[in-house]
Amino acid sequence: MKKRLVIIGNGMAAGRLLDELLRRGAPERFDIAVFGDEPHGCYNRILLGRVLGGGSADDITLKTTAWYAEKGIDFHVGVRVCRLDTTARVIHAAGGKTYQFDVAVFATGSRAVVPPIENLLGPDGAPKAGAFVYRTVADCERIRAEAKPASSAVVLGGGLLGLEAAKGLCDLGLHVTVAHRADTLMNLQVDRTGGMFLRQAVEQAGVFVRTGAEAAAVRGTDRITGVALKSGEILPADILVLACGVRPRVDAAEASNVPVKTGIVVNDLLATAVPGVFAVGECAEHAGKVYGVVPPIWEQCGVLADILTGANPMARYRGSKLYTRLKVAGVEVASMGAVDATNDSDEVIQVIEDRRGIYRKLVIRDGKLAGAVVVGESDSAPALARWFDRADPLPPNRLDVFCSPDVSAAAGDPEICNCHHVTESAIVGAVRDGCTSLPQLSAATRAGTGCGTCRGALARLILKNSPKAVVNGTAAHA
Repeated sequence: MKKRLVIIGNGMAAGRLLDELLRRGAPERFDIAVFGDEPHGCYNRILLGRVLGGGSADDITLKTTAWYAEKGIDFHVGVRVCRLDTTARVIHAAGGKTYQFDVAVFATGSRAVVPPIENLLGPDGAPKAGAFVYRTVADCERIRAEAKPASSAVVLGGGLLGLEAAKGLCDLGLHVTVAHRADTLMNLQVDRTGGMFLRQAVEQAGVFVRTGAEAAAVRGTDRITGVALKSGEILPADILVLACGVRPRVDAAEASNVPVKTGIVVNDLLATAVPGVFAVGECAEHAGKVYGVVPPIWEQCGVLADILTGANPMARYRGSKLYTRLKVAGVEVASMGAVDATNDSDEVIQVIEDRRGIYRKLVIRDGKLAGAVVVGESDSAPALARWFDRADPLPPNRLDVFCSPDVSAAAGDPEICNCHHVTESAIVGAVRDGCTSLPQLSAATRAGTGCGTCRGALARLILKNSPKAVVNGTAAHA
């Protein structure tokens, strides 16, 4: 008799876990159900800026609602799970709905942080009119609707989501200012010099930037009219977007008496202290760490799928090396490991191309790559990632690592999608087999469903190799 496997949450981690489970034949062992509190199938949250800039949820959808039915998955769309009765093995959802389970996986992701700023909240305890968090498709649609009559916007937070929101609002024709508390944009991913190059590119795209800027109060009575900084500067704003970080969503786990610290505590099996209950993604805390970028979450999902299906009962998650490769507000950024030297013996190499707006940095420890930052280009990122991941001794001429050929490229087959390790030959093969649009190609190969950086290259390969290609809804004959 099949066991009942329930996944709580329907974000990118849940979507990836479903893919990994299906690849391992999970439907032969489990009846699978998914609870997602948004009225959509799984979508790529990294690409929310496309929706803010005028696109639809379909543009970033990874799995349509029809997909779940096609795969035999019971999808409870728009249904929020309140708690688990882990003794009776019953899920309690909003509206009194209940569901029996044998195995449960929390994949609830994160929630947006609302900072304690004077006059930000209205009488109902929610941000007052004109102020929004930036985390979901619904958030983007609300912001976009408010942007139509607006002329100015302030974005609090200069991380990935904040810069993407700023670029989207700028594309809608608003005067946009990013106010970032730290001295460096994306300070968790890049060093000070990399942040300077990133800032220069963002400002060239039309976004104004204030770093070292902390909000003191929101101006306006019924709705916001501006933001007062602690420096005394007033930033006029018809719209305020809060992109001040995230926290793991653990409310359902806490209500279920599942141990929580910052996130839901899991061991190397991705298991909680409650038998038969697991967690993956941004809601999970492993060895004191919560991961908020794609590669570690993909690793977690692969390990958990191995364990649940029995494909590899000895699989274990031992933690991840941090590697991020993104296109932020139109700027290529890659970051891995240490972005600054921490030991006196660390070796640091910086390559600066002012005219091209490109910055590269290596942090070398004991002759191996301990970290790297690249801003303004992405061609060198795959080779750097391999040196970093394998921890091989670097060549005597350290600059050789920037031009070291990709392993697949040496064989004449470059890797196009680094998130999923999809090569050019695999992409071309799928296109020639009938994948003539980006959604079709992504569904067939998974390329472009991670950070999204490779989507431009995918579009070019479609146009080059299909007699009738459709990119961004437009037919093009190669």
